[in-house]
Amino acid sequence: MITGLHMAVSRPQTRQFEAFMTNLSYARRMVEAGRMLTPFRSPTIDIDDFYRAAWVQAVGAIDHWLHEEVLRRVAELTIMDSPEMPHQLRMYELPLHRVEAVRRGEVTLSEAVVEHLRDKLAVQALQHPGKISEVLKLVTEKKVWFEAAGCINQHFFQGRTTFNEKKLRGRYLEITQRRNKIAHDADLIDGDLKQRRPIDEAEVTDAIDWIERIALAIAYVLDDEG
Repeated sequence: MITGLHMAVSRPQTRQFEAFMTNLSYARRMVEAGRMLTPFRSPTIDIDDFYRAAWVQAVGAIDHWLHEEVLRRVAELTIMDSPEMPHQLRMYELPLHRVEAVRRGEVTLSEAVVEHLRDKLAVQALQHPGKISEVLKLVTEKKVWFEAAGCINQHFFQGRTTFNEKKLRGRYLEITQRRNKIAHDADLIDGDLKQRRPIDEAEVTDAIDWIERIALAIAYVLDDEG
């Protein structure tokens, strides 16, 4: 667990972020289960699978949160109809059948936008930094990865690190790519049909900690009025 993490940046008090933290706690429990079972290793139980499951769960947690966070913010922004609305949201296109539903008074414009966006996002995994940047443009004009890197340096490591946008994107991509190898390739070493990549408690705990850190930093950037 990251010492003092929540003191570094306050946790958003939203249902979406609470769900994220709950989902992340499931991942941490899987790691704990693996650790507790390690002394009882047997040929029939691969303890490392607990760590692999935790890794997949943690990436799923941030992917789900990003989807829900964007939908929540789009709903708020479209209700406000503010001139400060991000350019990408102002230019957002709705199919005619949804425009007609708004015209007939069956749904509000905000509801129509959120429903359409939910359908579009349902088939998109937000596991690539570029994809995340693209989707977040609907709710902010900020360079989110650039500012999140600064937040992590300042608030999580008190200036002891020099993460920049490229390094932070790279770290996130490493984590999600390993998740994809576990989920899609059974974590097998490339070209091998039996041997799997090694994984341990420290490695997966670090990945989970980074996922929590990145989510908190992104939320901080989105909420920061400065």
